Amino acid sequence: MPNLPDVVLWSIPAFVLLTVVEMVSVRIHPDESAAGYETKDAVTSVGMGLGSMAFDFLWKIPILAVYTAIYELTPLRVPVLWWTVPLMLLAQDFFYYWSHRGHHVIRILWACHVVHHSSEKFNLTTALRQPWTTWTVWPFYVPLIALGVHPAALAFCSSANLVYQFWIHTERIGKLLRPFEFVFNTPSHHRVHHASQGGYLDRNFGGILIVWDRLFGSFVPETDRPVYGLTKNISTYNPLQVATHEYAAIARDLRGAGSWRERAGRVFRGPGWQPADSAPAPAGRAVTSGSAPAQP
Repeated sequence: MPNLPDVVLWSIPAFVLLTVVEMVSVRIHPDESAAGYETKDAVTSVGMGLGSMAFDFLWKIPILAVYTAIYELTPLRVPVLWWTVPLMLLAQDFFYYWSHRGHHVIRILWACHVVHHSSEKFNLTTALRQPWTTWTVWPFYVPLIALGVHPAALAFCSSANLVYQFWIHTERIGKLLRPFEFVFNTPSHHRVHHASQGGYLDRNFGGILIVWDRLFGSFVPETDRPVYGLTKNISTYNPLQVATHEYAAIARDLRGAGSWRERAGRVFRGPGWQPADSAPAPAGRAVTSGSAPAQP
């Protein structure tokens, strides 16, 4: 097994330090038009992050078993060397893009990912607002394991990707140098991703690199100031409700469905999907995958 560091664990002191610096910066030099901080929201985000670490440990047991079985079956092997690690990071980022995009356009996957978009604030604590049901992510990386990437190497690359994305959850950094903005994901690009305006919905899915969005037609630059959150916000700070509200909405829709075709659509179509013969969605109801369906 490759001997690779736990990137997330080693980064925790930096997470804490940068968050404190951002909080102080917001207090000393407030931006009246920025979303800023709210104590309850920040506490909820931190709580979601801690819960995610605990649940991820549980989900990793069966996922690791599947990955290990696939790795043992494939005759291919990718050695962990100084020049292969950057290539594995690049490949992992490519599959992350498709995983992230899939979690926006398939409702049962969105039920997991919506947690990360549920805050109406955008700051470094928002990066910690992670889902508790990440068992939906693992199938997207099966090709890497089948190509001979060791599960531990994949875990290292995934952790590095997650750590990179911490610093882009901020309004305190404007646009960076043009070449950097062209290639890499930045705070400007990620503010667009977290916005709830129609033109910004379901855009900028990249993890470390933004070039995937440019290549596959999902890139939008930041122009108007983003409005964060969902098109129909959930208005709760209860971590359990934040983690499960979309699963509950799916269950309600399934109970009210009139056919198996509609049931399949409620689960596997986009989050705002409605059957063709249904009444138009009421004003304010989610109609795209950038939001959660309206709550009663």
